[in-house]
Amino acid sequence: MNPENVKTVQENSQVEISFKLSLLDGTLVEKTEEDEVFAFQIGDGQFLNNLDELLIGLEVGTTGKFTLMPEQAFGLPDPVNFQTMPKSDFPEDMPLEEGYVIGFNTPTGEEVPATIYDVKENEVVIDFNHPLSGQVVVFEAKIESILS
Repeated sequence: MNPENVKTVQENSQVEISFKLSLLDGTLVEKTEEDEVFAFQIGDGQFLNNLDELLIGLEVGTTGKFTLMPEQAFGLPDPVNFQTMPKSDFPEDMPLEEGYVIGFNTPTGEEVPATIYDVKENEVVIDFNHPLSGQVVVFEAKIESILS
């Protein structure tokens, strides 16, 4: 094949990839299944926190593996995103345990996840930061096809 004809991912390419996102210790966060691909357009904002930009310049069939510090991935935890709420605001049958993820509805009707950070006698500290904030993540993606 003529090297000038090799397709590479460009800033607005439509691509199909298989990918795996994991923590530094190997804990799997998300991945495509064996026989599926994730299709999207570079720069359209639908892929994880602009990770799509890392794919620019890769050729079809190649795999990129990137280790990202928190600032490059999901950011650092912001103290402003910790809220203290009375225990009485939660259903009695809800398990109020550190690490438990709860969905909260915003005024616009969207649901946002939050994690229980601390449980006190009469209060619960909720962390509205992204669950992966503060984490080093490993992003591995294979360019399956470039559609445009």
